[in-house]
Amino acid sequence: MDALDAIMTTRAIRRFTTVPVSDEDIWTCLRAAQQAPSGGNRQVTRYLVVTDPDLRREIGEYYRKSYDTYTGSRVDTSTDATWTRIKASARHLADHLADVPVLVFFLMPADRPGNAVDIGPLTASVYPAVQNFCLAARTLGLGTTLTTVIRAHHAEVLELLGVPDGYEVAAMVPLGHPTGSFGVAKRRDVADVTRWNQWS
Repeated sequence: MDALDAIMTTRAIRRFTTVPVSDEDIWTCLRAAQQAPSGGNRQVTRYLVVTDPDLRREIGEYYRKSYDTYTGSRVDTSTDATWTRIKASARHLADHLADVPVLVFFLMPADRPGNAVDIGPLTASVYPAVQNFCLAARTLGLGTTLTTVIRAHHAEVLELLGVPDGYEVAAMVPLGHPTGSFGVAKRRDVADVTRWNQWS
């Protein structure tokens, strides 16, 4: 698959079959993630791959509770058709996360020494790995979506997974075979959000 085609057609997949994903495909995605750039080449990202059904079930419960907390905290009166579809697919994922065959946690150091100069958040060195992972999955015909809502039950999930002190979740990415199709996601026209040389 052409790289640009993979980029343009990698969209959020929230509905998955229960067909297993091979270890080989998981490793392919992880190797792609590890090739992502990071500030100072520090390579701070750590990966925790969850395939155990019992663990996925417990994580799924925390995810559903987190999602319910998040949606309950928002006032949403939008009737936009695209947003309505997104909400429905997000609700589906929240209710069926345990059925997704692979859950990948992207972890980063929680304790970060301060810098005299602001060089940006550490997540800037993690999310490129997330995107590389998702792009590699796309080339294999596998679906993914970047999620962070699990952080509402952050401590419980880290304890469940035996993560040592000093790490936090930057993202959780479900990985599996999609029930739907890939395609170019609806986005704002890039010309509307781009400036050249000066803001005005």
